[in-house]
Amino acid sequence: MQEMIYDKSLTREVSRPNSFLFNIYGDIVTRRPGEQRVALAGLVRLMDAFGVSEAAVRQSVSRLARQGWLRAERSGNRAFYVVTERGRRRIEELSPRIYGPLVDWDGLWRMLVYSIDEQRRDRRDRLRKELAVLGWAPLATSTWISPNGDLAAVTAAAGEAEASGDIAIFESSHRGPGSDAALVARCWNLPGIAAAYERFTELYRPRLNAERNARSFGEREAFVERLWLVHDYRKFTYVDPALPSVLLPAHWPGSTAAAIFREYYALLYDRSNRFFDRNAGP
Repeated sequence: MQEMIYDKSLTREVSRPNSFLFNIYGDIVTRRPGEQRVALAGLVRLMDAFGVSEAAVRQSVSRLARQGWLRAERSGNRAFYVVTERGRRRIEELSPRIYGPLVDWDGLWRMLVYSIDEQRRDRRDRLRKELAVLGWAPLATSTWISPNGDLAAVTAAAGEAEASGDIAIFESSHRGPGSDAALVARCWNLPGIAAAYERFTELYRPRLNAERNARSFGEREAFVERLWLVHDYRKFTYVDPALPSVLLPAHWPGSTAAAIFREYYALLYDRSNRFFDRNAGP
């Protein structure tokens, strides 16, 4: 198949500025030591690189604050925004699945069973949403499973959904019938996840190859490209449960996508940071 032609001028509209604003904190601010606040004026300058207006930035940070992801602070007549504890917890939950390697599997399955009646279905829906974000999948009604062992995140998610008293968590071995891989295929849509990874690779492989050879991006372009890269790759945290490699089919396209992400991210890192440092201040 002929490789897609790389077009450096490719532009995309930011339809959800709040997602990009939160990515600035999750990908840059909280991953570096030092100042964790960003001035509102700095956020306006940074988002201008994406063609987002000042009014849209103000509206988006206000929405993130209302939702409990950011907190406003003032210093004199200047407004700043910092990640809340809730926001930091979400970043810490997702960051290993974006930036970290897959961990070896201990062979155990984690199972969560909940009992939440219809009158409290809003809590049940919130719990399901949180479990899906953490990579869990429904095995049966009221029963979700995961091979990953971060039970602290699940416990915190249940608390977030006000369902701590309605759950029980177990660790166990799968004794059949069928294999662990068959259980994975039953609970997760692996073909759909694989197709999404292939689309990511189709988009970013030519861009990586071009930038590796030419190093043509300036600081502003590198910042924009990095945030788009993270935005597109972060979507996999909502569909890919980061299953251990032993449970995945051979030649899993997620491995190729991860390699492209890490190399391209490293290429853009220094130049994009310089743009951030020059524009994030008050």
